[in-house]
Amino acid sequence: MRTFWASLPAKIRHYRPQLGLSLRVTVAALVSLALAQYLQLYLPLWAVLTAIIVTQVSVGRSLKVTIDYLVGTLGGAIYGGAIAVLVPHSSEIALLTVLAVAVAPLALAAAINPSLNVAPITAVIVLLVPTITHAPPLASALDRVIEVGVGALAGLAVSFLLLPSNAHRLAIEAAARTLDRMARALTELLAGLPQGLDNDALHRIQDGIGLSLVQLDAVGKEADRERGAFLTSEPDIRPLLRTLLRLRHDLVMIGRAAVVPMPEAFRTRLQAPLARAGADAADYMRASGSALLARRDPPALEPLEAALDAYAAEVAALREDGLTRTLPGDAAERFFALGFALEQVHQNFKDLNRCVAEWANPAR
Repeated sequence: MRTFWASLPAKIRHYRPQLGLSLRVTVAALVSLALAQYLQLYLPLWAVLTAIIVTQVSVGRSLKVTIDYLVGTLGGAIYGGAIAVLVPHSSEIALLTVLAVAVAPLALAAAINPSLNVAPITAVIVLLVPTITHAPPLASALDRVIEVGVGALAGLAVSFLLLPSNAHRLAIEAAARTLDRMARALTELLAGLPQGLDNDALHRIQDGIGLSLVQLDAVGKEADRERGAFLTSEPDIRPLLRTLLRLRHDLVMIGRAAVVPMPEAFRTRLQAPLARAGADAADYMRASGSALLARRDPPALEPLEAALDAYAAEVAALREDGLTRTLPGDAAERFFALGFALEQVHQNFKDLNRCVAEWANPAR
């Protein structure tokens, strides 16, 4: 029990977004049900379900889901109500035909534009509920729109007011995790490069980085929506995402250069400079991630630049000794590709430095 209570604060901090979402979803469900009962809506169930659906982990995502859900519901209600009124369906065969006519176009629209996913469902509800409740189709469509509107407004209001989760903060946390993954990968790549790495090792080293960037891109879109709706004054997350993507490409280039082991003379002279450059680059990435989270100034680039200069000096010495002329064509191509990749890493670290500096504002 002592261990549990001692670790509880750390667990709460780790799962803070998830705990906040759980609380917001619960409150949104309760608020929407209370509003539906107060307004005496016919089916409060739809208001509660809508509130749960539109309450998301960040304000930006809640805003997107709410707009999509309202647009899809309105479109499905109008189309489904029109079909129910204009096409007679007193027999079972006629009802099946009308259902197909109502669902097929909306399903195609939803396949083309996923934001309309709820439209076919709404049309089905508008079409079939009157057969159970014997209510007029237009009244069913109107009830559906009102119920969804109440639930959407309740969920969106709770997302804004109760422990609101800023998508920019989530994006920065995702960027810091991505930098940590890249730091580990770059250290292993440069340390194993002189001896060479097989494909299994390369896949293991770089596993997870692509997924981290995909997740960061998704959160970045939510942050863009918050900026577009003037809900935040945070910097644009896109320059940081583009820099991380370029660093990912640099890691891929270094991995391709690591497939073939270096000749013994190169390995002896370059192993130490490469290991030092890898360690300094990893330290810089981790320090940049910490600076992003803490809104501090970026770490100094000088130690990394000194390590890269030491590697470049050793490469120049190898060339002066004529050793690069003895390399086979494939090995020479990979060796010079490595030099180009490290130059790109240096340039992209300068961009990363500018991005971190842009976010270094505690007042935000």
